[in-house]
Amino acid sequence: MTAETIIEYFPNLSEIQQEQFRLLEDLYKDWNQKINVVSRKDIDELYIRHVLHSLGIAKIQQFNDGAAILDVGTGGGFPGIPLAILFPNVEFTLVDSIGKKIKVVDEVVEGLGITNVKAINARVEEISGQFDFIVSRAVAAMPTFVHWVKGKIKKESLHDRRNGILYLKGGDLMEELKPYKTIEIFDLTDYFKEPFFETKKVVYLPMKFKG
Repeated sequence: MTAETIIEYFPNLSEIQQEQFRLLEDLYKDWNQKINVVSRKDIDELYIRHVLHSLGIAKIQQFNDGAAILDVGTGGGFPGIPLAILFPNVEFTLVDSIGKKIKVVDEVVEGLGITNVKAINARVEEISGQFDFIVSRAVAAMPTFVHWVKGKIKKESLHDRRNGILYLKGGDLMEELKPYKTIEIFDLTDYFKEPFFETKKVVYLPMKFKG
């Protein structure tokens, strides 16, 4: 799979965005040799396992200009960097507690020439500020994750969908998500045809506020 598959799924990309998606592979291959953040198998399938998977969130929720998004446990920059390319007028804060991963994020961001990403080496509990949506790729079970991000979601919404968590998960989620009555689950097979996505989902949890 190449960047051209991304362009097929997202046909309205500008020339600059198309070029940025094409640059991702070389940037990650180069930096992964110096600082290993992506497994060998995954780097060979970067566009499907990381880039397109990250962009599954965009099939569920388009972010409006001026929105603020927090990517928790971003690792080498997923889902934050692909989403930041797709939404250049949205501010992304990418957080990871492992410093070498944030170094890779910084270098990839610089290599792409994107200016809407801020990378922070910290635990999410140490991050100040509030965000419209919090995104992540299965860094913890949902109850743990909800606890980590408590108080970090803005009350006022810029979008038709209420502010909340957009979480990329796989497998059987019944037990883990049982406590949440307002949760919505979206199958990525509805959007992408590759077999990799057969068990992959986006979980949306709107944040409830006491009036």
